[in-house]
Amino acid sequence: MLDDRSRRLLKTLIERYIADGQPVGSRTLSRASGLDLSPATIRNVMSDLEELGLIASPHTSAGRVPTARGYRLFVDTMLTARRAELQTPQLPAEQPQKVIANAAQLLSNLSRFVGVVMAPRRSSVFRHIEFMRLSERRLLVIIVSPDGDVQNRVPFTEADYSASELVEASNYLNAHFSGMAIEQVRARLRQEVDRLRGEIATLMQAAVQVGSEAISQAQDEVVISGERNLLAVTDFSSDMNQLRRAFGLFEQKAQLIRLLDVSSQAEGVRIFIGGESQIVPVEDLSVVSAPYEVDGQVVGTLGVIGPTRMPYDRMIQIVDITARLVSNALSQSK
Repeated sequence: MLDDRSRRLLKTLIERYIADGQPVGSRTLSRASGLDLSPATIRNVMSDLEELGLIASPHTSAGRVPTARGYRLFVDTMLTARRAELQTPQLPAEQPQKVIANAAQLLSNLSRFVGVVMAPRRSSVFRHIEFMRLSERRLLVIIVSPDGDVQNRVPFTEADYSASELVEASNYLNAHFSGMAIEQVRARLRQEVDRLRGEIATLMQAAVQVGSEAISQAQDEVVISGERNLLAVTDFSSDMNQLRRAFGLFEQKAQLIRLLDVSSQAEGVRIFIGGESQIVPVEDLSVVSAPYEVDGQVVGTLGVIGPTRMPYDRMIQIVDITARLVSNALSQSK
């Protein structure tokens, strides 16, 4: 545990580094902390903080910079989010895709970093399902959601089914399971499989799997805005390897989806700091994220991606407000 003096100096060091981007020396800390301490005492405290892994000393400077562990302690125990006035335009209640695109751009514009929004999860409830034979062991599956959204998939099956068998399977699913979630249908089919002819049972189980995959794939959309903002960040413009890794993260959206999925499992704003775990694979990147809702149900996540040297208090406010705006816009557009 740090004593009050050490905490005060660590907090001051991180705030100065975020503001200036330069390693912080003992003389700067002495002036900025407001503590009446000798330079020797401050150097001793800095040495202790370095041994704890909270700060590090770059080779080219006598000053210190925060580590991922130092940032984590700072955001968890020392950060107080200021309620400064933000000029945030309202997000109009439009089609969900438009709301999401506008939100990503808003996050980017307000933060001057990268805005990222995971599209709303679609309901797994279906209103109608239909199978059509395209060729041998190749089907067209049409799934209609309660709100009229239509999804098509073309799976390959182990067996070949006739047109009449496909109609029989469609009719059975629509008659007995319409209005239910795919997961519920899967569970019910396991119980009823003995009462169905083997080939039809197999077909319907395959259809449920296709429906589940279709819904899962539809949820994998991530909208990103403002990647080029990182080019203006000194931390990246001076290190092309880190910049390439950051852009690689945006191209490999699957990793972003996993990160945002973790965010959606918690209430409120979360902060992920690169270098402290494998969640954020780029050492100099941090992610500030929050879930958004429709009618009180969490349906997606959004956030800001930027350098670890970001003004976290402002980013928290931007992400929190944008999540509320998205929630309102999507709830009104239903």
